Amino acid sequence: MKLSKQFDRYESEHTLFIKQLKAANPQIEAGQAAGRALLWEKAPTALSEQDRNAASRVKQQAYVYQNKL
Repeated sequence: MKLSKQFDRYESEHTLFIKQLKAANPQIEAGQAAGRALLWEKAPTALSEQDRNAASRVKQQAYVYQNKL
């Protein structure tokens, strides 16, 4: 849905800031990709390892701050 031609060229102050920041520091995107790879892009685990992890998981009590009676 196209609103109007006047909004086609509009860029917010935040967008302009990010563009200027990336232009001044081109290594930022490489650092972001490296950080994302550390935390999120993991190799898939084998089914046997997933089963072992599920079997070794300790059941948490309903209210974790309550002492065991």
